[in-house]
Amino acid sequence: MPGIQRMDHVGITVADLDAAVAFFTGLGLEVEGRAPLDGGFVDTVTGIPGSRTEIVMLSAPGGGASVELSTFHSPDVIPGSTTAMANDVGLRNVAFQVDDLRAMVQRLADDGYGLVGAIGEYEGVWLMAYVRGPEGIIVALAERIG
Repeated sequence: MPGIQRMDHVGITVADLDAAVAFFTGLGLEVEGRAPLDGGFVDTVTGIPGSRTEIVMLSAPGGGASVELSTFHSPDVIPGSTTAMANDVGLRNVAFQVDDLRAMVQRLADDGYGLVGAIGEYEGVWLMAYVRGPEGIIVALAERIG
């Protein structure tokens, strides 16, 4: 029976690819590659005839699933909500485990990215926070403390 072998990547479409790459590399992800894509393959997979896109693949230093950031040069990117909250339908966050949550939150605040709520502690085991990154992307950051 066919089945899933592993989680590969999460794709996020953005308007400003360079700003999104800077944000995610600032978190500690590493660029695996960057490439423009167009033609029959992209048209077929996206269902958007005549599309031209550019993608950047990023990975965490420890491996695991990647983040694919993409922007469309044709047709134009359609803006999404930059104020979506956790109860809005759709992909709401991309989560990363970090080694010092409070320091990461402070560094992101220094770069102009704020908390959605506050830093919470779950049963003495996890610290967690949602940070709103570029274009409203919510990044969940978690630190194992117990």
